[in-house]
Amino acid sequence: MGMSLSRSLDLPSLDRVDTLAQELALLQDKGKRRIAFLGSRHVPVVAIHLVELIARSLAQEGHSLITSGSQGVNAAVIRGVLDIDASLLTVLLPQSLHRQVQEIQDQLERVLHLIEKPDHDDLPLPIASSLCNQEIISRCDQLICFAFHDSETLLTSCRSAEDMGKVVSLLFFD
Repeated sequence: MGMSLSRSLDLPSLDRVDTLAQELALLQDKGKRRIAFLGSRHVPVVAIHLVELIARSLAQEGHSLITSGSQGVNAAVIRGVLDIDASLLTVLLPQSLHRQVQEIQDQLERVLHLIEKPDHDDLPLPIASSLCNQEIISRCDQLICFAFHDSETLLTSCRSAEDMGKVVSLLFFD
């Protein structure tokens, strides 16, 4: 008796195919993009270097990057882009500059395009951060997010970006 081998080919859902096609088109597109970076404040050291490398590479290609001003992923993006061309970086803070830790305030002195939100100073930081993330997403073509599986604010921001039709690359640390 002969053996019959059959394979099941699990095709991705159509919405995933559309997203993949959109991501591939962006990779082949030589035009300049506005790329947002969001991510956790608490990041493994090896990942910090990876984030800096990605941000630096995208800046070298001439893309504009936008991020927030906290420690972790945002600080790594800022360092990476400032090493290449400060004019390609926009930093949008969830609150006033003086509400940031001193280390971040020092780093932000070199940022040419810094947007503060003093009207959010009275809001709890998670709410101010969520509003900030929404504005960052509204200003970008593509979102790259580094998060943990329990990073609710970031995951909500990614879902919102997808709902707005943005290309979202979500990478997990855990």
